[in-house]
Amino acid sequence: MGAVTETSLNVVVDLDRVGVRRGSTDLLADISWSVELDERWVVLGPNGAGKTTLLQLAGAQLHPSTGTARVLGEQLGQVDVFELRPRIGLASAAMAGRMPAGERVVDLVMSAGYAVLGRWQEEYAPSDEGRARALLYQLGVQHVAERRFGTLSEGERKRVQIARALMTDPELLLLDEPAAGLDLAGREQLLARLAALAADPDAPAIVLVTHHVEEIPRGFTHAMLLRDARVVAAGLLAEVMRADLLSVTFGTPLALDRLDGRYFARGVR
Repeated sequence: MGAVTETSLNVVVDLDRVGVRRGSTDLLADISWSVELDERWVVLGPNGAGKTTLLQLAGAQLHPSTGTARVLGEQLGQVDVFELRPRIGLASAAMAGRMPAGERVVDLVMSAGYAVLGRWQEEYAPSDEGRARALLYQLGVQHVAERRFGTLSEGERKRVQIARALMTDPELLLLDEPAAGLDLAGREQLLARLAALAADPDAPAIVLVTHHVEEIPRGFTHAMLLRDARVVAAGLLAEVMRADLLSVTFGTPLALDRLDGRYFARGVR
């Protein structure tokens, strides 16, 4: 058996010519991609490009139809995903829709440790509640800890979801369109918190899916562009974020500007 290299230990997602097929439709096709521990990735593409499917693979929520997918060193299809998933933090609209509106926010965050949505018969240590409150503070929503989830604004809900996703101290954090549905103030507040998280050397590897270049937080290091289930480009953010590659990805001529570490796109004639 070959020696395990330091590089292989640092790889948290490793896809080798992966495809996902449903009936006659390719949801992903021939995807090769790796994410390392200290990387912060953004995945961009239009509706139907395969972004959510890619995130589901990385979150061990589905298996590939072809190719090999390894997450946190474990090959999908040869590992108990119920043991693997607690090592992965996930925040998505689908998850938010399942959260009980009447549940106390701090309990929703704490209950991530038991992989349940809300507090039932579980016993929590004072340290569990302390960690939950610390994460709410880190995301700037400590003031809603005692409130019911259903009373929160959309921006507050998004940040509570991320706090919950971090509760188990995951090795990989997956964020599915975290800024979707937010107004301008809510988006900017969230992106500031994500930029701080990206700059934290103790934070897990991060993969963020979005439609909009304006939603890329400062401090993200890598990007993947997807169109029609295939990779257009992937690599260092500064090398991938180009007007010509974005124009191919979104199927329309685009101009791209960069200001103070943020990106802005607009259509051109």
